Amino acid sequence: MSEATRNADVSRARDGVLLVFAANGLVLASLLSRLPDVKQMLGLSPGELGGLLLALSAGAVIGLPSAGRIARRIGARATILTALAVVIPGLIGAAVAVELRQPALAGVALFLTGLGNGVWDVAQNLEGSVVEQELGRSIMPWFHAAFSAGTVAGALVGALLTWQRVPIGAHLPAMAVLVVVVVLWGTRRFLPSATESTSAETPDAATVGARRRRGRSAWLERRTLLIGVLVLAAAFTEGTANDWLAVAFVDGHDLEPALGVLALAVFLTSMTAGRIIGTGALDRFGRVPVLRTLFVAAIVGCLLVVFGSPALAFVGAAIWGVGASLGFPVGMSAASDDPMRAAVRLSVVSTIGYTAFLAGPPLVGFLGDHVGVLNALLAVGAVSGAAILVSPAARPLKELPADR
Repeated sequence: MSEATRNADVSRARDGVLLVFAANGLVLASLLSRLPDVKQMLGLSPGELGGLLLALSAGAVIGLPSAGRIARRIGARATILTALAVVIPGLIGAAVAVELRQPALAGVALFLTGLGNGVWDVAQNLEGSVVEQELGRSIMPWFHAAFSAGTVAGALVGALLTWQRVPIGAHLPAMAVLVVVVVLWGTRRFLPSATESTSAETPDAATVGARRRRGRSAWLERRTLLIGVLVLAAAFTEGTANDWLAVAFVDGHDLEPALGVLALAVFLTSMTAGRIIGTGALDRFGRVPVLRTLFVAAIVGCLLVVFGSPALAFVGAAIWGVGASLGFPVGMSAASDDPMRAAVRLSVVSTIGYTAFLAGPPLVGFLGDHVGVLNALLAVGAVSGAAILVSPAARPLKELPADR
């Protein structure tokens, strides 16, 4: 294969991954943007809403541990299409359940959505890591920016439809059809198999040392586990805003539901911008300094949301979004530094990271029942502080000693 042909294939794959990430974001934001309506229609307290969201996270956590092995066996494209076949019925089922005022049925539907989304997430990150390594520069944040762009679009559409009082039963099925079209188009552009791609460069000593232990379980690797903790903190920082920011603005700042969803859109827009701009910062300053700076920004943004006036809270949502922008994608890149171990390490890191989505909703909901949803968001500050401590684990594998 000529160099020009290979470059063209990688460029097509890059565009395909961008589309798939965007579709994934659209799915989640379309659902999350209607949470104030879901809470009202089902008559849920903050704690009960947290329990309902737990079903979404539980499905993801169950799907994640096997996702890496599935993707390694059948390839990223087939894995994503399989996950899509689970996500779409879950999304439509959630809409039907809410319209019928059936919380238990909604929980089942959210579980299916989370289950498919967990497998989808690992597979798209695996394909993204291969494209990043083929290009030889930081581009994973761009894929997550596409995810964020999808969430922005989903949140803005959700805000508009909430304001227009469009039923959830019409909104979510329409989004499901759009997502299917985009994913089918995007995955056609993928490289033949993410598992067949390897780095073209001669491996350095650290990578050789890692490959010698490739029979070892990734669950026993200290660096992989620390990256998982980093991703967990990043996921909690991002996921708490996704799940609770709109509700917090409505309940805590006494704003209309449409303005609560707008606050979520501000957060998501800022996070998208951070991911687009952040690639240059990563290449120039390195992963660790950038991560530390952004997690400090997340703490500042969280404090403004909780203690500021409604106007300052919107500013805080924007700062929080920038602060939450790079933790997750950098963790995915760090887990994929060695292509030979990328699939299994991504599965481990994603499983640990998604624990935040499992524990986060009920934790914030429990705190919300006692101190209010707005004050419960302060948990993000504590978790972001922990992320600053473990951020050195994200250093590129080639910068670490060979025995690590």
